[in-house]
Amino acid sequence: MADQNEILLVEDDLALRTMLRGILELNGFKVKEAGQRNAALDQLRAYPMIDVVILDLGLPPFAQQITEGIQTLKEIGAEILPVKVVVLTGQDQEAAALEAIREGAFDFLAKPASAEMILNATRRARLFLQKERELSREGVTRINLNTRFGEGLKGVRSDAEERLVRQVLKETGFNVQQSAKRLGVKRENIYYFLKKFGIQRND
Repeated sequence: MADQNEILLVEDDLALRTMLRGILELNGFKVKEAGQRNAALDQLRAYPMIDVVILDLGLPPFAQQITEGIQTLKEIGAEILPVKVVVLTGQDQEAAALEAIREGAFDFLAKPASAEMILNATRRARLFLQKERELSREGVTRINLNTRFGEGLKGVRSDAEERLVRQVLKETGFNVQQSAKRLGVKRENIYYFLKKFGIQRND
């Protein structure tokens, strides 16, 4: 994927979103915008060149809570969308940070964050994503997995298997033969995993 410098800015406050967009564009980024969760996910699906999301956790219809922002993070993770998410929030910072990190946020900034802080976080996120893509070309795939001690290795192994299979299938455009080759297994094993985890092409 080409180095596009594309950012998705998810913020329901139009004035703040306009200001942040101006800052990002002045620093060479191309910016897409969304004001709520469904619009943000639609943008990510429509524009795969987006590599960083700047996400306000307080989105409508619950702008005074973090629930919509956290749900956005969960859906990005569930769809294994290849982006890094920098979270912005004016809510309870400690609770918001914990939830955001749990759901895969790359970085966390408390409002009001300075332009320099936002730009630095965005550049760090893009650098990490570029390095992960380099590793992927070398056959190394990174997966995010949350688990609790005491749940046992079997459950952890199954979760890791599912996450890895889903990610490789997505990266290969659901090509079973290529996925099997990347994972070092037979095609029959991929079909077994598809059935085991209920994976379908449009997942």
